[in-house]
Amino acid sequence: MKIIHCADLHLDSSMRTGLSKEKADQRRSELLQRFSELVRYAGEQEVPHILIAGDLFDVRRATATASNLVYDTVTAHPEITFYYLRGNHDADGFWGERAIPENLKTFGREWTTYALSDRVKLTGAEIEAGNVSVLMHSLLPEYEDINLVTLHGQISEYEDARGGETIPLSALRGRDIDYLALGHVHRYIRETLDARGIYCYPGCLEGRGFDECGVHGFVLLEIDEEQRQIRDTFVPFAGRRLHEITADVTGCDTTYTVLEKVRAAISEAGCRPEDLLKIVLTGSQDVEAERNTDYILTQLSDEYFFVKLTDRSARSVNPEEFAMDATLKGEFVRMVLADEKLTEERKGEIISCGLKVLRGEQP
Repeated sequence: MKIIHCADLHLDSSMRTGLSKEKADQRRSELLQRFSELVRYAGEQEVPHILIAGDLFDVRRATATASNLVYDTVTAHPEITFYYLRGNHDADGFWGERAIPENLKTFGREWTTYALSDRVKLTGAEIEAGNVSVLMHSLLPEYEDINLVTLHGQISEYEDARGGETIPLSALRGRDIDYLALGHVHRYIRETLDARGIYCYPGCLEGRGFDECGVHGFVLLEIDEEQRQIRDTFVPFAGRRLHEITADVTGCDTTYTVLEKVRAAISEAGCRPEDLLKIVLTGSQDVEAERNTDYILTQLSDEYFFVKLTDRSARSVNPEEFAMDATLKGEFVRMVLADEKLTEERKGEIISCGLKVLRGEQP
């Protein structure tokens, strides 16, 4: 038996952080496309079950386009059973006034169990601040079954004494769980639960911001009922990847050499033209070094879907170089260096801007 475990698709996400309206709209459409492609993958690989462990949507009120696409996709694939556990972002139901499709199974605030076969059982519930304790103590899977349990939330070792919506792992150990299918954390995590089972976050299906860098996808479960074994495999599936790349520009004295350092860092990270990049410049350059970050950004933006450049590098000043300089430049540098209220980093920034102005350039 095969099962896809996915979570946190966040369909209808605004995608506006740093993107133009056109590219934000494109990314929103791509999230919807990724869901369709996931279902198509399940059909091609003969996967009869898809578990969505929360946050299928990003907003309580999904657009008609998003809700219709999900509803129509589900109804168009009666050979696949969808198990939908609502997360903290999801609304009451994307189907609206329409009947719930027969191949869509949902969960409530008490445990609901579905028999995927005679031996494989899937149990899930929506957690909230007031029901965590009761849920944890009322979970009683059969020892002889292959038990899958699904929840959406942040794990902790123990129950939140304040009544928070956390998942206390200590209360789930020793309860004959073979696979704890989780949602809420946007990166892939796989860890041992107890001697019998594991817990797993598949992460989000597609990264949306630079706090979601790296590889994203879903988990494919292959269950051997006779041997009572579960094989879980992470499947990369995102169409685009997000990268935060650090480039140390220490010693670079021109825009060309800085760009070469950045390109080398991008190459090492294995970035593709369809990816989104956040470039962070670090290190230290001489205060008189020439560097045009607008030019660098323009060059890279023509090569990748989206590029953001953040300059965290410092400007170093050698006082000896200006000690005997009788020009206006030397006087300016000495005046800034003598200001005890400024940090060394701030002095470098001011001097760098001032020298540009003296050269007739934009600071």
